[in-house]
Amino acid sequence: MSTQSPAKPLTGRRVAVITGASSGIDAATAEHLAGLGATVAILARRAERLDAVSSRIEKRGGTALTLVADVSDAATVESAADRVATELEGADLLFNNAGLMLPAPVEDRPTGQWRRQIDINITGVMNVIGAFVSQLVASARVRGVADLITTSSIAARNVFPNFAVYSGTKVYVTHLSRHLRVGLGAKNVRVAVLEPGIVETELQSHVTDEGAREWSAGSKETVEWPTPHDIAETVGFIAALPPRVNLQQATVMPTHQAS
Repeated sequence: MSTQSPAKPLTGRRVAVITGASSGIDAATAEHLAGLGATVAILARRAERLDAVSSRIEKRGGTALTLVADVSDAATVESAADRVATELEGADLLFNNAGLMLPAPVEDRPTGQWRRQIDINITGVMNVIGAFVSQLVASARVRGVADLITTSSIAARNVFPNFAVYSGTKVYVTHLSRHLRVGLGAKNVRVAVLEPGIVETELQSHVTDEGAREWSAGSKETVEWPTPHDIAETVGFIAALPPRVNLQQATVMPTHQAS
């Protein structure tokens, strides 16, 4: 008999891994999925912040496993996946959201920023998928469905000044998700990609390009930005859909942001 309820549709054997879960969209999603009944494994570099997220989840009656790892380091991600397999019997929901946004003019040659974005937004995404995909496939074989949800960006579709490298990494994520559906969908692993517009997170604070910072400040005066919880609710909605339904791509924008 199913133990699910309309209020907690992920109750039962749903184990959700969330990357970058020490703040922003990731932390909000971890708390939201736990509130929907999932057991969550939260993965990020900052141990103290992970502990704070875990504490909030547990105070509300949820269960959280903290995993200190850097997504750009394949070995630490593999170790985290081993812990999920051993302690939680494997993941059946992966929210692959860790990312970095550092816009800058290409002619300035900020090679360090290019490398960091590629390391996290592309290599990190692949490290996480590589470490957890076998768990998703195994879980889907047993319970009939698993979810791989990865965060891209509206920048994968639209053109913004000085965002060439960041946008390129997000184009990779969006197109990667299309290809993964071919093999994984047949194995009952639903593959979804989120393409948010601007969201109220600390991602904006990492930006060093003055033009991008001015644009962001001006946007905030005229546009009400979605919150991390808004994105978290979208992830929860996707994960709670019937196994026969795959919401493959979702663009989540501020109402006043046209593109």
